[in-house]
Formats: sequence, C-alpha cells, structure tokens
Amino acid sequence: MNIVILSRNPSLYSTQRLWKAGEKRGHRMYIIDHLNCDIVIERNKPQIFYGRKKLKNIHAIIPRIGASVTFYGTSVVKQFEMMGVFSATGSDALVTARNKLHSLQLLSMAGVGIPKTIFTNYTNDVKKLISFVGGAPLVIKLLEGTQGMGVMLAETDSAAISVIEAFHQLKARVIVQEFIKESDGADIRAFVVDGKVVGSMMRKAKQGDFRSNLHRGGTSVPIQLTKEEEETAINAAKVLNLGIAGVDILRSKRGPLVIEVNPSPGLEGIERSTKQDIAGSIIKFIEKNAQA
Repeated sequence: MNIVILSRNPSLYSTQRLWKAGEKRGHRMYIIDHLNCDIVIERNKPQIFYGRKKLKNIHAIIPRIGASVTFYGTSVVKQFEMMGVFSATGSDALVTARNKLHSLQLLSMAGVGIPKTIFTNYTNDVKKLISFVGGAPLVIKLLEGTQGMGVMLAETDSAAISVIEAFHQLKARVIVQEFIKESDGADIRAFVVDGKVVGSMMRKAKQGDFRSNLHRGGTSVPIQLTKEEEETAINAAKVLNLGIAGVDILRSKRGPLVIEVNPSPGLEGIERSTKQDIAGSIIKFIEKNAQA
C-alpha cells in the first residue's frame, strides 16, 4: 500500500518509527507536511496538491497533527477522507479529542471515570467555582494547553482565585479540576490501537512538580494495568471514536480517572519504556482497514 504520514518534522522519533515499521511490512511510505497541502474543493471532485503535485493513489494516511495546527490539519485529513483514503485517526474524532471540554462531557456521559471538573463563562463568583471541586488544592488547565503546558496546581484557595481571575481578565478559557492527592504526582499512559491496549507505562513527575509529562522532565516505567484500568482506557478511546489514542489515567480511591485522551500520542516514551513495537501495531491496524 501507499501510506502517507502527515508530519511537519520528518526527523521526529514517531515519524521515523512509523516510516520504518511501514517499510518493514512492505509498504511504500511517504512523509508530507500537511501545512504545505493545498485543498481543492469542487463538486464531486475533492483534490489535494502538495506543491505542484496532485496527490493520488494513496491508500491510507497517519495524521500526526500538532495541537497548534488542528484546524488546518484536520481539514487536510477530511479532504483525504473525501477522496476515499483511510485515515488512522478520523478528522471528526481528532477535532473532538482536541476539545478538552467536549471530550470530558462525552466521557462522563458514557460512564467513564473523570476528575470532578468545572467550567464557566468567566464567572465573577470564583469562590463558588472553587467550592464545586472541594476547595484547594486544585488543578487549573488552559483549554488549549498541551504536554503539561498551561496546567497549574493551586495549593490554596487564595492562589486559585488569583490565577483564575487573571486568566479570566485575559479572556483565556480554563477548566478547574479536583486534585487527586493519592495519585502522588503519577499517572498512567495507556496506548490504545484498534480497541486494544498495546502498551502502558506509569509516568512520575520530577521532584517539585506535579505534572508527569515526559516533556516536562518526568520519568516512566512499564506497568501492568488492572482489568478496570484497561477497560477504562479502551472505553475512553471508543467513546471518542479513536482507533489510536493515548489515554492518560490517574489512580484514585474511587477507581481509574481519565484526565485526557490524546488523539496523536507520541511513540518515543511508550516504546522505550515498554520495549513494544507500537508503530508496528499501528501499521497492522491500517492493513486491517485500508483498501489497497
């Protein structure tokens, strides 16, 4: 098959691993910068040009769309889908998963455990907002934050009020979540492909921080999920209609709680921690669903 990886940086670990995994299984792999694609919208004739070249005879795409370019990136993915190309991550699912608030709403309605979360339209009654999640300490998240950026821990009510009011004055939208103390600065990343957990690791925050993201200096170790944690990860990906997902889970006294579902999860941390061929699992998922 002809498989295109939509990536802005060919040298990234994830991009290279997918390239090599596809070639190893006999496919023709291409890397295309989605921001350099031109979309031609015409009645019954969707087309994409990459520079002056019309893209055709492509059987599948693997979107590696960064959060900052979600709008244009998902537009390119949608155009490929309209051309009959299978996408490892669907455009609608990508848009939904990138909307943190909408994702949490869908997960909660499906019965997936999540931390208690509050969102308002720049309320003036910040104290009431804080009381809804049981007071400080609490977590404040920018809706557009990624890789731990825009995530803050407010340890006192007064600190929480100051931070929330500052963001409201800047017209920056935030969500407020309860702090799960018993997680002790650690979370679980479960990597789901085609309805199965193909790798899982526990990430621990560096000393003095509560964010466990590897990009923020956290460490990771492979971990065996409990049955409930595995079911939670699989269900979260299913609810958001994601064939590929990085599901982030906190261990709490009331069971596993999903804090985020990443529709374009990186491969470096999970593969190096678990020693599993995650990229190969993604290629097999494509082989199962794409038409050559």
